[in-house]
Amino acid sequence: MSDASSRLPIVLYHYPYSPFAKRVVWYLVLRGIPYVQCLQPPIMPRPDIARLGVKYRRIPILSIGRDVYLDTRLIIQKLEQLYPSLPKLGAADGTEQKAIERLLEAYAIDGGIFVRASQLLPTDLPLLKDPKFQKDRADFFGGQVSREVAAALRPEAVNEIKNAMELLETTLLADGRDWILKTEQPSLADIEAVWPFHWLAGLPGALPADQVSAQQFPNVYAWIARFQAAVSAAAKKKGAAARPKSVSGDEAHKTILESAFNEANVGVESSEPIAQFHGLKSGHSVELWPTDSGSSHRDTGKLVGLGGKEVVVETDAGVRLHAPRHGFRLRAASTTASNL
Repeated sequence: MSDASSRLPIVLYHYPYSPFAKRVVWYLVLRGIPYVQCLQPPIMPRPDIARLGVKYRRIPILSIGRDVYLDTRLIIQKLEQLYPSLPKLGAADGTEQKAIERLLEAYAIDGGIFVRASQLLPTDLPLLKDPKFQKDRADFFGGQVSREVAAALRPEAVNEIKNAMELLETTLLADGRDWILKTEQPSLADIEAVWPFHWLAGLPGALPADQVSAQQFPNVYAWIARFQAAVSAAAKKKGAAARPKSVSGDEAHKTILESAFNEANVGVESSEPIAQFHGLKSGHSVELWPTDSGSSHRDTGKLVGLGGKEVVVETDAGVRLHAPRHGFRLRAASTTASNL
């Protein structure tokens, strides 16, 4: 893919203090990929996103032309394919480094590190006291968490984060390397590993100083600071070009709908077990949703792509919604809940 074919407009829908959004922002800055941002409220509703025919409620989402991508893992994979003249951040396929990168991704997200990090948010944060925010997150997680339950979870969360930092301190960072894969600059492996710890280190009161600090984990904390310095330096080097323009929901909608698709219609692999089970074929009406959080917000549309790693659904608004197979569920729109 040439840089010319990569230059479809990129729109990032996010809010600035989302730790998941930071993953994508860091990636874009470190690679120098231009984009615009459409800032969103931290709670529902998000009419800017709904106008795209998208009900998915997690942040961030990213569009490349008329293709809209869900889940930061898939978003970063797609960005790796753009701008071939710019050095990629990911390790080469088929290498030990790629295995480390993917394992760190799974460790932070599926391994529970982020969930434990979220349990360490200081309860006196103003946003956490807002009844609207509390109601929104109850919908997001599928149930209200009381202060008593949060307090009981905190010691477990501290222990898990402490153990995770100890793993990095005594293995991948033990030899004093600057970056996880011994690269000259931060790589995707660093993004995959650093983000929950970077988030917590920047939240006063999140981590008990007598349990988790730079004194106990000097290599980890130095790595976090080094990573932030590298991102800041990359942004400074690019100057104004690194600062994304903020656009309104109307502008973002117009930009996306007037663009070409980023990807050709890949079609539906009839051999896929999920296609066989539900009798799915290209053009069928389907329902799609994440299985871990935000699962009450389900997208429907026309199935236009299905493989072992990705599903593509075209919404009524005319955009193609891409989701990873991992962590998402797909079924025919008319299927009853008993056929899950």
